Amino acid sequence: MATPSSYRPAPGSIPTDPGVYRFRDAKGRVIYVGKAKSLRPRLSSYFQDIANLHPRTASMVTTGASVEWTVVKTEVEALQLEYSWIKEFDPRFNVKYRDDKSYPWLAVTVGEEFPRVMVGRGAKRKGTRYFGPYGHAWAIRETVDLLLRVFPMRSCSNGVFKRSSQIGRPCLLGYIDKCAAPCVGNVTAEEHRRIVDDFCDFMAGNTNAFVRRIEREMYAASEAMDFEKAARLRDDLGAMRKALEKQAVVLGDGTDADVIALAEDPLEVAVQIFYVRGGRIRGQRGWVADRSDDSDTAGLVQEFLLQLYGGVAAEDDASAIPREVLVPALPPDAAVLEDLLSDIRGSRVAIRVPQRGDKKALQETVASNAGQSLMLHKTKRASDLTTRNRALEEIQKALGLDEVPLRIECYDVSNLQGTEVVASMVVFEDGLARKGEYRRFVIRGEDGSDADGQVGQNDVAHMHQVITRRFRRLLDEQARSQAVSTESGPMLVDPETGRPRKFAYAPGLVVVDGGPPQVAAAQQALTELGIDDIPVCGLAKRLEEVWLPDEEDPVIMARSSEGLYLLQRVRDEAHRFAITHHRSRRSKTMVESMLDDVPGLGEVRRKTLLKHFGSLKKLREADAAEIALVPGIGPRTAASIKEAVAAAATTRKTGSPRVNTATGEIEED
Repeated sequence: MATPSSYRPAPGSIPTDPGVYRFRDAKGRVIYVGKAKSLRPRLSSYFQDIANLHPRTASMVTTGASVEWTVVKTEVEALQLEYSWIKEFDPRFNVKYRDDKSYPWLAVTVGEEFPRVMVGRGAKRKGTRYFGPYGHAWAIRETVDLLLRVFPMRSCSNGVFKRSSQIGRPCLLGYIDKCAAPCVGNVTAEEHRRIVDDFCDFMAGNTNAFVRRIEREMYAASEAMDFEKAARLRDDLGAMRKALEKQAVVLGDGTDADVIALAEDPLEVAVQIFYVRGGRIRGQRGWVADRSDDSDTAGLVQEFLLQLYGGVAAEDDASAIPREVLVPALPPDAAVLEDLLSDIRGSRVAIRVPQRGDKKALQETVASNAGQSLMLHKTKRASDLTTRNRALEEIQKALGLDEVPLRIECYDVSNLQGTEVVASMVVFEDGLARKGEYRRFVIRGEDGSDADGQVGQNDVAHMHQVITRRFRRLLDEQARSQAVSTESGPMLVDPETGRPRKFAYAPGLVVVDGGPPQVAAAQQALTELGIDDIPVCGLAKRLEEVWLPDEEDPVIMARSSEGLYLLQRVRDEAHRFAITHHRSRRSKTMVESMLDDVPGLGEVRRKTLLKHFGSLKKLREADAAEIALVPGIGPRTAASIKEAVAAAATTRKTGSPRVNTATGEIEED
């Protein structure tokens, strides 16, 4: 591992001009490419104290062995050069977006003498105009089949076209009027080209002109008593409208835009894009990428836009860039990117964040798709048996365990300013969640009574208590099973119910949500109980570091490690389970405390009220008449309850926000 100071450029040698820089490793391979408005401050920031750098950045500079740069005149040139180098060198520390599936394109080979329409996948080719991509190949094939009766252009392969030319007889599509049959000279190359141009204009969104033209021709044929032609045009019009129905209007102003949204977690990012042309969604595409640096959402958007549009000019398809690009966050160099895209398109391109209306709603839909894509990606990754086995083996190797941890238990503590402190235990066996084994804990005070809101915020003490209670129960269960053990060993199944004894299984690994203090507390609890054969580790959320007891330095697992991914998933599930329990208890407590001063409303009626409405939100929305329908609640008491709820809501709105100190989240009631 190199020391950054060993290859740090001499003071004053780095220019202050805009430019692009490359970090290389000891073997000369480019590992990172970046750009800067001013090279000197940007490069100098990499050579500060490593402790102040983000872990991914620190990993990059310690992997590197040299740095070099190229000065350019403008920031637009810097963007172009950055894209070229990323494409050429494929640096390991740059974010690389890859398709989460192979999407079909509608392609028209406009570079040929007799252009052909076809559905294909993969990389684009020169001399071909593309539409889409689309979600399903069958959907676009149905659309093309409908439109061929209106725009009878060639759709056959080169082999079929040549064979028909040689025998002087068109293929079946020529006989059923879904091809103008240029192969046998039914139309000239110029006439066929006009058909192709009309088809491309229709697919590009210029639909109204064609619909109106067909309508005029249909009515004219009807007035001229040419009913066969009128019927044919009527069918053509129906085919066009049916094709248009498959593409619903989402933006009434006929906007051309690419709508982009991201879904992120600390290790991966999913991107979805909807292609909107003429106000209609023409296609959809998705990518998933490993996060290799410390970029925020705005930085990820900039990297994505550069990779998405950077190669458009080289592919001679500038029409792929719309007039408007809608993003979740403006990239740091939005103005420079706009200039670059405008140069490629040949007209002005705007990059905006939608604030309201149809565009905002559409981006929320795209964001939902991105979230689903990321979840599906993780589900596929987690459900693969080979991947799970590799993850468990990586954890065993990284933590130095004697055996593969087939059963992993993870613990998390949740509280709100020391009130309603709860903890969760989740269980993963063979890398899969065992939700039937999940457990919840209510943290108790020093006297052993239930928390009364004054327990405090000592997460370390809470973790010690939870681990002590869980593994004291393990020892008790083991003692019981030993007492009724058979020749085959202790009984882990209750002989009366046939079900596994709760807490009777010892985990292969205990994971706690936190760093060294929480790990030390968990280890101390096990030691006090005389348990020395269950390993403990902690996963710190901010930096994704794995901590072991009595170790000064964390275990750094590879960012793309399946083992780290499994630990992260276990930790996140424990956090979710704890938060859910905490919010449930807090909601009940708030209802009870809010109604303490209502005359004639005791504990039994409060519980009946909560059971009837199910949640504090529904109670707030109910009027006095609805509250009076609850058994035991009269009209006068219902009016008092409604006043108390309204007063509490006013206090909540004007008061300070509720912050979950365990997660940093602002809690909504």
